[in-house]
This record gives sequence, C-alpha cells and structure tokens, in this order.
Amino acid sequence: MPKFPKNFLWGGATAANQCEGAWQEDGKGVSTSDVQTCGGLQKYQANLSGLPEDYRPLFKRMRTVTYRDAEGKPGAAIPFKSSTYPDGGQPAILEDEYYPGQKAIDFYHHYKEDIALFAEMGFKCYRMSIAWTRIYPNGVEKEPNEAGLAFYDQVFDECRKYGIEPVVTISHYEMPLHLSNAYNGWVSRQVVDLFVKFAAAILERYHTKVKYWMTFNEINSIVHGGFSNAGVFSKKPEDLETASYHMFLASARVVNLAHEKYPEIQVGCMLSRHPLYANTCRPEDNMETLTKENHNDFYYGDVMLRGYLPEYKRKELERAGISLPIQPGDLEELQKGVCDFIGISYYQTGVAAAADQDLEKTGANMAISVKNPYLKASEWGWQIDPVGFRYCLNQLYDRYHKPIFVVENGLGAKDVLEEDGSVHDPYRIEYFRQHILEMGKAIELDGVDVIGYTPWGCIDLVSCSAGQVSKRYGFIYVDVDDAGNGTLKRYRKDSFYWYKEVIASNGEKL
Repeated sequence: MPKFPKNFLWGGATAANQCEGAWQEDGKGVSTSDVQTCGGLQKYQANLSGLPEDYRPLFKRMRTVTYRDAEGKPGAAIPFKSSTYPDGGQPAILEDEYYPGQKAIDFYHHYKEDIALFAEMGFKCYRMSIAWTRIYPNGVEKEPNEAGLAFYDQVFDECRKYGIEPVVTISHYEMPLHLSNAYNGWVSRQVVDLFVKFAAAILERYHTKVKYWMTFNEINSIVHGGFSNAGVFSKKPEDLETASYHMFLASARVVNLAHEKYPEIQVGCMLSRHPLYANTCRPEDNMETLTKENHNDFYYGDVMLRGYLPEYKRKELERAGISLPIQPGDLEELQKGVCDFIGISYYQTGVAAAADQDLEKTGANMAISVKNPYLKASEWGWQIDPVGFRYCLNQLYDRYHKPIFVVENGLGAKDVLEEDGSVHDPYRIEYFRQHILEMGKAIELDGVDVIGYTPWGCIDLVSCSAGQVSKRYGFIYVDVDDAGNGTLKRYRKDSFYWYKEVIASNGEKL
C-alpha cells in the first residue's frame, strides 16, 4: 500500500455558487450563477443548431443560462457552449424558470452543521470559495459589504475550531452579473482592476486565517464557453482569448500582491485536467493529441506557472488573426507573478483522433470525446480512469515541477436514501479507492509532490454542468431534489465512514 506524507492534507471541496444558496441575503448581489437553470427542468431549451446529431443528446442534459435577446425575447444558451449564445443578448433572470443555485443546499445557514460533519470525517483541510457578489455585490462598489466579509470570518473560525485548514478559491465560476452585462466580463481590462480590488480586500481580511489560495477555478474551461467562469456572453474567439489574457494578468497581480504583503500565504492556479490519449499510433493522431492538450490545458498552465506566453500559442493566435491587448509592463508582471502551486481537478481522460467523424463519442464534462473502449463510464458518460490520474500527476509535475494540490476528483451518481437514513454507495467507495491508490503510487513510486486531496462535492450540492442535485458527489447526502424540494436534512453515506478511515490511517486503510 503506498504511503502518504505525514502532513498530507486530506479534505473535501465545494464552491459558494453550488452550495451556499441565500442568493439575496445580507446584501449579496446577483451573480452569473444565479441565471443558470437545472438540466432537465428548464422551460427554454438551448438552440443547438449546427451541432452534429450524435452530440445533441449529450448537450441536452446540460443546464442553461437564460437571457433576453436584442429584441427582449427570452431564451436559453449552454454556459459552456459559446456557439449557442445569441448576438446582442444579455443573461437575465426569467420569472418562469428555476435556478437551483439560488437555494442550493443552504450552506449559508447550515455551515456549522456541515463543518462539524467534515470534522467528524477528520478533514485536515476544506476547499471552498468566496462569492464575489457577497463582498462587492455588483463588482463596482467602493467599499466591501461588511455582512459578506463577516460571514466568511465565521466560516473560517468554525473551520479553525476543528483544526481544519481553509483552502480558498477567489473566483469559482461566479462573478457579479453586472460585470457580465456592463463589461462583457473579462473582455474588459477594467475587470482586472475590479478583481484585484476584490482579492486585495479578502487577502487583507483573511490572510491570518487562510494559508492556501487559488485565483481562478478551472481557468482553462473558458475554451468551451466563456460565461460561467469569465462572464463573457459572446461567440467571438477573440473575446475568449482577450478574457483569458486579462485573467492571467489579474492572477499575476494578485500573486505579486500576496508575495509582497503576505509572504506567509501561498497562491496557486487551478486547472481542469482532462488528459488525452491518441486514438491510434498514427502520427496524425498523436499530433492531434499534442495540439488539443496545448490548446485546452497547457497554455493556461504555461502562462501561470512558467510566466510567459508559449510560442505555440503565439503562432495559433497569429494564424487566427487575433492580437492580445498586451500593454507595456504586462509581460513583466506575468513573469513575476508565477503561482506557488498547481491546483487541479481530475475526473476523466479522453481520446483524440485526427479524423473522428465515424468514431463513437461520449460525454466528457463540458466537451465531447471519442469513447475509450478500455474504460467504464459514469451515468453521465464520464470515462473512469484511475491509472490516468497517476499519468496526469506525472505529466504535470514533470512539466512544471511545482507542488500539486488535487482539489477536485469524484463521481457523480444517483444515490438512494433508504428508509432508515442510510445511503449505500459502494460504487463511490470503489472509485475513490482506485484513484487514491494511483495517487499514492505517483507520490511514492514516481516522486510527484502532491500536497493534498479534496474530493469534489464532499457534501451533495448543485452540479456545475447539469445543474442537478440528483447528480450526487458527496460523502454526505442532502435531502433536496432537483426542483429544490426536501427537508435539507443531512445524512451520512457509507462512503462517509469509509473516507473517515482513510483519513485516520493517512491513506493506509482503503
């Protein structure tokens, strides 16, 4: 059995927009997550024109962002599919739609109970996020909202009471809706200054309570569509590239600010890793794999962990006729503001082929992948690959040689609450057993520096891609359904007791 470091940070992960609820309490503003529906329940379906037929069933499961078009007519688009965004439309709350994140699991009023359950499992750390809209409701206010700041003080103090180290993502798929509608999100350089103001306020307030920070959640997910993580409601590729660049610049400025004022804290980046295998040993398939991995993932890591715009990306932009809005001093800021560690999410691997028209496809989180016949898949089509996890960790550590914090990994499944309050989820236990084994091999056999592991959705919450609660990830079952009905009572699943043993044994009892 692989051995883990003595100070290894076992824990769990959530995000404010998927668990807090209380979307209009204590001065909170409307966020980009507050206009996203629940997959399967929404009244308006996204316009999927132009998609291949075999893609349609997979995208129909996804949640939508509601909007009013240039003429004021209501509609819906897929947050992670920018081709579905209307020209001239603006995201908006519609009266006859259900938005699950507005209530979620009501962590806002249950945080003491939930953190006590995390402590019962033995968490060493808890990865969470701060809702930008609780601190600056519209993003443009001169002073932060004290009620929002006080709430997170209480959360951090509750964690500290149990010896749990908070791990904070500054922006996790949530930003003020006002900044999306008024500035088209991160397309505007003004948002860089507004984000740095937000980050500066929370770093100053919490730097003695939070050691580990990450600037943006899964920053590279913008390649699939810019709304959820960047507030960009536009089809234009140049807008997504500009938004990415501005996020790089903002991250570097926050890192530099932290290093100068709070040397005791660490600031990391966070990447969604979806490693690709070549479909065959044909050179063209391998070249396609390299090109896609560079475009989808490594470009973002290269800038934030190496400090420069890689040559392959410069050439890609040149071929597309896209010029980044680089101003004097920017490149020096990027070079100086290199992140201290790598936060990653890992759920699956994919397959790349130079010509994939006739190959079977499967769901791949926010995208579509060629199906791997050697792997099993979840109910949502995500291919389960524990060995790919070890491969991923090696790949990242070899490229960047920075400590890796696995801040998301998990299995979405439909759990059943029994009459006696038990939830039997052997499939989740087996998923985690195999992934932890491979992570242990990466540490002990390969020498990869992994500092912690926080499985995603340690308590059931709203799914990011589907908007469903029925796609459950947690060790803790929350009695609420996709429509928001239920008692919100918490129940320990079988995996709760299993993970408690894993942590108590530092990974030796799996």
